[in-house]
Amino acid sequence: MSLALSDNLAPQPITDIFTDDTNITRRECHRTVPMKVLALGVGRTGTASLRKALERLGYVKCYHMLCASVENPPDCLMWHDALNAKYKGEGHFGRKEWDQLLGECQAVCDWPACAFAKELIEAYPNAKVILNTRDIDQWYTSVTKTVYWRVSDPEHKFLANFSWAAAMYYPMLNKFFQTFFRGDFPNEGKQVYREHVDEVRSLVPPERLLEYNINEGWAPLCEFLDEEIPSDPFPDINDVADFRNRCRTRNRLQIMNALLQVITMGGSLLVTGLTATMVFKRFTRPSC
Repeated sequence: MSLALSDNLAPQPITDIFTDDTNITRRECHRTVPMKVLALGVGRTGTASLRKALERLGYVKCYHMLCASVENPPDCLMWHDALNAKYKGEGHFGRKEWDQLLGECQAVCDWPACAFAKELIEAYPNAKVILNTRDIDQWYTSVTKTVYWRVSDPEHKFLANFSWAAAMYYPMLNKFFQTFFRGDFPNEGKQVYREHVDEVRSLVPPERLLEYNINEGWAPLCEFLDEEIPSDPFPDINDVADFRNRCRTRNRLQIMNALLQVITMGGSLLVTGLTATMVFKRFTRPSC
């Protein structure tokens, strides 16, 4: 069955010069490396730091929401398809599709991947599973100030009408909050967090599961993965201020992309109009 969103990727405007987004159609990809680690805790539990840590340990590319929101926006279409398949029963999203979307990755973390804990565990039964956790009140405050703020941001919503990248990312992010958090993060967020932790615990045998807080640093992570402990400090990135500054900057760059597209289109229309006027005058000029 055709997956309407990811099968109909809009061309990237040539005027998108202020951002470094790639335009890779994942539907044309396949698995190139084995999936080894599934970090299935929800976002804002240190997932950006965990991503860097796993890549530092040598795992080839750890998938994170940033891969879709900033690095390759077309990924959002496949994630949206996955959400539609799981929560609406529309289309099919199985091992083939996961390999298309995540085929270059040996690890995965953050959302929207956490919404598919059961599906990813079934697709990659040999991967080790990490349940990254955090104090629930600290987590709730962090999400409220970052990702929930992002999906509630009127500027971001407005940009989705004009920006090639935002037009894919904002609907997917909104869909995630409408499904995973049952459309009511302020009231349902903590309960969904608890249910998610319980679900992951129920899906994986203890010997294949690490319950982990990034404040514990390298030791438990490396022991679980059978890796040597690096000499450098454990990564510590993407706090609330970093998140909001990055999002505001991206909004500005996407606005500049959109404005350049409008200016370019306006210039093309002006040239076309002038050419048509000159031709009209040439053939309607009174003869001697």
